[in-house]
Amino acid sequence: MPSSAVSERERVSSLLDAQDKAVALFDAVVARGLIAPGASESAVSDAIRDLADEMFGTRRFWHKRIVRTGINTLEPYRSNPPDLTIAADDITFLDFGPIFEAWEADFGRTYVLGDDPAKIALRDALEPVWQRGRDYFRAHPDVTGAELYAHVVDLARQSGWEFGSSIAGHLVGEFPHEKIAGHKTDSYIKPGSAGPMRRLDAAGRPCHWILEIHLVNRARGIGGFFEQLLDLSR
Repeated sequence: MPSSAVSERERVSSLLDAQDKAVALFDAVVARGLIAPGASESAVSDAIRDLADEMFGTRRFWHKRIVRTGINTLEPYRSNPPDLTIAADDITFLDFGPIFEAWEADFGRTYVLGDDPAKIALRDALEPVWQRGRDYFRAHPDVTGAELYAHVVDLARQSGWEFGSSIAGHLVGEFPHEKIAGHKTDSYIKPGSAGPMRRLDAAGRPCHWILEIHLVNRARGIGGFFEQLLDLSR
């Protein structure tokens, strides 16, 4: 359906539905044991692609599928590190952007195999930092992308971690938002993004956002990732 024919209420519902399906997909990844020692990052990525097709009939993803394990968890989105194999005590994160009925989801979670305290602490720090970032967004109606980025970088530091990415999120909506606005700084939560996040897009519709948190401990060679819708929730 053309975006101009979709009401804002339908847009919000569609974005939330897409995220619900991403949650179900990730839950199924865990239930089926796809993140397992001896599996390569690329094999896990392909298995999740096939699972998305099996569960929802989708094989389209609006950005590259990311499975990062071990030292690769330090790498930001734009990197293309060598394909690693998951080890028995590894930390692994997933960053997938499936398209469900023409609507983008963008969802990221981190998993720990084994009982390494540092890896578990990193995994468990991600969502609280994300929540505090959302709290800041909610408390500051005129916040810019640059301001929110600076705040989450500070939150990471306060929590004892380094923020591992040059961005902390981006616009999300009908596919393909990246092709339409991916070159514009104000489409991201990053330094230099000076426009208010609460604004209308070029079509006169409210902007909706993903908040993503990438925390790293470079000395230990580990990182973790968490992302989901920022301004919309059930």
